[in-house]
Amino acid sequence: MTAFAYRPAPRVRTRPADGGGPPPGEPGPGPAVAPGAPRVRRRRWLALGLLAVWGPGLIVMLADTDAGCMITAAQSGARWGYAMVLPQVALIPVLFMVQEIVVRLGAVTGAGHGRLIREHFGMGWGLVSAGTLVVSSIGALLTELAGVAGVGELFGVSRWITIPVATTFLVALALAGSYRRVERVGIAVGLAELAFLPAMVLAHPHPGQLVRALGTVPLGQSSYVFLLAANVGAVVMPWMIFYQQSAIVDKGLRAEHLRAERRDTAIGAVLTQLIMIVVVVLFAATLFRSGAHPPLDSVGQMAHALGPYIGSVPATTLVGAAVLGGALVAALVVSLAGTWGVADVVGWRHSLNERVGRGNAAFYAAYALVHVVGAVIVLASVNLVALAVDVEVMNALLLPIVLGFLLVLEAKALPPAHRMRGAYRVMATAVCLVVMGFGLYMVPVVLRV
Repeated sequence: MTAFAYRPAPRVRTRPADGGGPPPGEPGPGPAVAPGAPRVRRRRWLALGLLAVWGPGLIVMLADTDAGCMITAAQSGARWGYAMVLPQVALIPVLFMVQEIVVRLGAVTGAGHGRLIREHFGMGWGLVSAGTLVVSSIGALLTELAGVAGVGELFGVSRWITIPVATTFLVALALAGSYRRVERVGIAVGLAELAFLPAMVLAHPHPGQLVRALGTVPLGQSSYVFLLAANVGAVVMPWMIFYQQSAIVDKGLRAEHLRAERRDTAIGAVLTQLIMIVVVVLFAATLFRSGAHPPLDSVGQMAHALGPYIGSVPATTLVGAAVLGGALVAALVVSLAGTWGVADVVGWRHSLNERVGRGNAAFYAAYALVHVVGAVIVLASVNLVALAVDVEVMNALLLPIVLGFLLVLEAKALPPAHRMRGAYRVMATAVCLVVMGFGLYMVPVVLRV
C-alpha cells in the first residue's frame, strides 16, 4: 500500500508577477486564501480585508472630537457632573445616522458631495456650498492651530515653533501621494485623544454615582439646556459630510463595501463619543465633586484645573497629548474637506493618490495656501476667542443647508435599491431635523441676542 504524505496547499499570489493589482487607493478584494488554510488564517485575511476598507469613518469621527469639543465636554462635566453622560451616549446613533447617509452617497455614486450638489442643483448652489464650506473650514482650521499653539505654550514652547512645524507636517503629509498614508497617519495621531483614559482612571470616578446620574436629565435648568445644545449642535459639522464622502471616493470604495464602511462609521461614532464621555467623567470626578468652578476655555486652563486632583505632570502631559492629537487630525480633515469641496464644484482633479503635477496643481496649491494663511493669522495673534464664536455660529447656520442637501441628495442621487426605507428613513430624517434645530438654537445663545 502506497503512503501519501500531506502536502500544504501552495500559496496563492495576491498580485500578478508584473506588479498589477487594483489601482492606487482602491482596496481590492483582499488576499486570497487556499481552501485548506487554517481557520485562523481565514480570520487574518478577513481582518486585512476590513482594514483595507475601514478608515474614512474612523478618521472623520476622531476629527469630530477636536479641541473645542473637548473643552465643551470638560465644561459639561465640571458644571453638571455625571448628568451629562447620558446625552453623550444618546448622540452615538445621531452621529451614525447622519454619516451613514454620507456613506451611501459616496460608495454608490462614486462622487464627492460638492459634485453631487452641482450636478443636481446647478453651479450656483454648488458655488454657495463651496464658499460657505471654505469659510467654515478655514475658521475651524484656525481654532485647531490655536489649540496646537496652546499645547505648545503649556510646555513652554513658543507658537513661532509649533505652528510652522504643524503646518509643514500637514502640508507634507498631503503631498505624499497616497490617500491611505494620509488616513493611517491621521488615525494614529487622532488616537492620542485616548490619553484622557488614564487621566480618568487617576481621578477615581465613583461608579455608583455615575449609574444613578444616568437617570438625571435636568431639562428645567437653562445652563444644562445650553450645554446640551452645544453638544448636540457640535456633534455633526458640515465639513464632516464633505470629507467622508470624498474620502470614500478617493479610497475607491464601492457599493459592495457598504456594510464594511457602515461598521467603520459605527465604530468611529462609538469611539468619538466614548472619548467625550471619558472627558465628562474626568471633570465630573474632580471639579464637580469638589465644587470648584474655574474657567475652562483653553488647554492650559483644563490642565491647570486638573493638577490638584491627578498631579500637575500627569495633567499637563495627558491633556496636552490628547488635545494635540485631536487638533492635528481635525486640522487635517477640515482643510481637506474644504479643498475637496471646492475641487468637486469647479472640476479640479483632486485625488491624494496622485503626486503633484500639472493636472492637480490647483488642488494642492489651494490646500497648501489654506494652511499658510491659517498659520499667518494665528501667529499674528488675531482675537481667536471671537473667531471661535464666529465659527460656531457659521457652523450652526450651515447645518440646515448641508443636512437639507444631504436628505434631498439621498432621495435624488441614489438608485431606489440603496435609499433608506421605512422606520429607518423616518428616524434618520427626524435626527437631521433635531440637529438642525439645536444648531439654530445655539446662534442667538452664542451671540447673546
